[in-house]
Amino acid sequence: MDLQTILLQAEGTGGFLGGGSQGLIMMVLLFVVFYFFLIRPQMKRQKEIKKFREALKVGDTVITSGGIYGKIKEMKEDYVMLEITSNATVKIDKGSVFATAADTQQK
Repeated sequence: MDLQTILLQAEGTGGFLGGGSQGLIMMVLLFVVFYFFLIRPQMKRQKEIKKFREALKVGDTVITSGGIYGKIKEMKEDYVMLEITSNATVKIDKGSVFATAADTQQK
């Protein structure tokens, strides 16, 4: 049997999901479930992270994605100069800053 024969037989018996309109309804319901449980919460979290990064300012104590604690000394469009000790500064991507040190101590 080839694929065309299988598809024609399935169509003749009412389709794979039990009928023409029932299959469409099931697909729409599946998409709605995925949207509300997976897509929407992720979009909300991304907006919060973007808002946090836009609110950063010089002097904030932050933690990078690599676990480095430091104080922001300089900020540019796409990077941050982070002072990790009194004599050492590190240039990091702005996208790798995830939390302030105060946020982690409250939890």
